[in-house]
Amino acid sequence: MLETIRNAWRIQELRKKILFTLFIVLLYRLGNAVYVPYVNISTLESYFAALQNTALGLLNMMSGGSFSKATIFALSIQPYINASIIIQLLTIAIPALERLQKDGGEEGQKKLASITRYSTVAIGLLQGFAYYMLLRNNNLNGAQLLNDRGTWAAIVIILTFTAGSALIMWLGEQISEFGIGNGISIILFASIVARFPGDIGTMIYNVKAGALSVIGMILMLLGALAIIILIIYVTNAERRIPVQYSKRVVGRKVYGGQSTHLPMKVNMSGVLPIIFAQSIASLPATIAEFFPKPAVGSFWAGFLNAFEITSFVYAIFYFLLIIFFSYFYSTIQFNPVEIANNLKKNGGFIPGFRPGKPTSEYIQKSLNKVTLFGAIYLGIVAVGPIIVSAISPAAKNSGISLGGTSVIIVIGVALETVRALEAQMIMRNYKGFLE
Repeated sequence: MLETIRNAWRIQELRKKILFTLFIVLLYRLGNAVYVPYVNISTLESYFAALQNTALGLLNMMSGGSFSKATIFALSIQPYINASIIIQLLTIAIPALERLQKDGGEEGQKKLASITRYSTVAIGLLQGFAYYMLLRNNNLNGAQLLNDRGTWAAIVIILTFTAGSALIMWLGEQISEFGIGNGISIILFASIVARFPGDIGTMIYNVKAGALSVIGMILMLLGALAIIILIIYVTNAERRIPVQYSKRVVGRKVYGGQSTHLPMKVNMSGVLPIIFAQSIASLPATIAEFFPKPAVGSFWAGFLNAFEITSFVYAIFYFLLIIFFSYFYSTIQFNPVEIANNLKKNGGFIPGFRPGKPTSEYIQKSLNKVTLFGAIYLGIVAVGPIIVSAISPAAKNSGISLGGTSVIIVIGVALETVRALEAQMIMRNYKGFLE
């Protein structure tokens, strides 16, 4: 990875792209230090410190801590991600959008991108209003989270949050167009990585204070290293189904006859199953924050205790949701019938299977096996740190987050960025890299 970046830096055009990307990331980080007016920031941070086990804690992690500080970029890229997922799902349900995606060409992709932008603004308004209502309806030991509850303050806060999400979307598009690509992913990468220095500082402080032993710190770092190695290995893993193309004679030329393979990624859906599963599993604890705490020993108190992030009930429910969403997204992204039909039209076949239905059934069977392995892998990476934190005091006092979601995102974006740089160097016939 470092060698790839070093070689890319030697090319003037790629060096400009890298510097432009770093400049946009710097602007994004500066925006995370600009607070929204009319908000009691110190009280808000103390309030969010008790909400790390809820979906709000997930939003705070994805925004690099800006969500708990009510900055202009507090909503981060969540509105854009939600809009992209919604439009992607609607392309399956709405024939007009499906035609734009498959048959619209470049013009169709531009229309879908425009629809996604408008949807991002709409979702930003909705989430901005929800965030304002959270600030308005809650307090910390009698201290209000808002300094002003007037109509003008509400308009300013909601529109500022919405404008911040739209600006982040624009910054990501600038990186994709003029930078090294993967703009939204790089912004999400920067948000998560920005928390690492603080986590490491907290861990060192806990070691000095005696809350965490040196051996415990070493074990936690080794565990983090093991998770990173596992994620890198599985991210690059794929199941390759052999495909053979029959020979065709057109005039005096012979086409086809070559052997290739059909790649099937082990972790086809990326981190999306974890994000959705964590949001749903944390929903009870999140909703409970909007109501008075139930009496100790009551049914609702026991129900909420069962869904705390450190409980085994939460871990099991979380794991099953990851399995479900992994199969859901693999079904959306990979259509065995369509692939079998395309192979048949182009004279391709899988050795040992007849074209058509037998081929699609074999692909579906292989997809189910690969998806199951990928889902179990995601479940282990996501639930493993929860179980370790529940049974190990050292993990609780480590101060460093071993959350599988953040690690998978960071590693995935890093690998994608390196591949993008390698592709651009190959297009420029960079001999030093090719050798």
